[in-house]
Amino acid sequence: MRLADSHCHLNYKGLVEEQQQVLARARESGVGAMLNISTREREWDDVIAVAEREHDVWASVGIHPHEADQHPHVDTAKLVERTQHPRVVGIGESGLDYYYDHSDRERQQASFRAHLAACRETQLPIIVHTRDAEEDTAEILREEMGKGAFPGVIHCFTASGAFADIALELGFYISISGIVTFKNARDLQETAVRLPLDRLLIETDAPFLAPVPHRGKPGEPAFVADTCRFLAKLRGEDPEALAEATRRNFHALFAKTLA
Repeated sequence: MRLADSHCHLNYKGLVEEQQQVLARARESGVGAMLNISTREREWDDVIAVAEREHDVWASVGIHPHEADQHPHVDTAKLVERTQHPRVVGIGESGLDYYYDHSDRERQQASFRAHLAACRETQLPIIVHTRDAEEDTAEILREEMGKGAFPGVIHCFTASGAFADIALELGFYISISGIVTFKNARDLQETAVRLPLDRLLIETDAPFLAPVPHRGKPGEPAFVADTCRFLAKLRGEDPEALAEATRRNFHALFAKTLA
């Protein structure tokens, strides 16, 4: 299989200690593209450095909603400036998380809008994190899209089927993580079956959310192959074909990876 892991955190504890071995295992599993995601400003330099060093790794710059309170100074201009680096291909992850509420909700919304404005200006994709915040996420995406279109992906999708329809209507891709392999993920599985193949991505969110049969271990990009095989069986598709389609979708969305 030829795969892309559209969302991982190679600089996080659990992966960074043996990053080269992690990358080697990913490549052995057929992973030919990985997007290394940032969640705090202090991570940006390290995440970009990995992308500079590794030919099949790219970087994002962004502020996770958990970190919004700590980053009021990260505005659209700062994001746009850092996207000028040739290995930065996306903006995020950003969005809304009302499950934990680690940051003030209004601050999360302001940060999210700043990221979306940067996407509109650069035409780089937004990488959206949303949890227990479907209504506000949809409203903000629609409002900001009304000011000018931009590409994007709902990462680690766990929302409702109705929200999936809204995201697809807005032209977004939807990324499925190892959560889809969990026994209690029936609603997600039902949504995953009907997602259009040309809007589908696969991710690990490593070192989190290791899929079956790796539950209890740190996730790593190699495991995207397990999620691909499970998803292919769920959808009644050939795993090789699904891998190829999602890899192609990755490069279509993150078009700067082809530059």
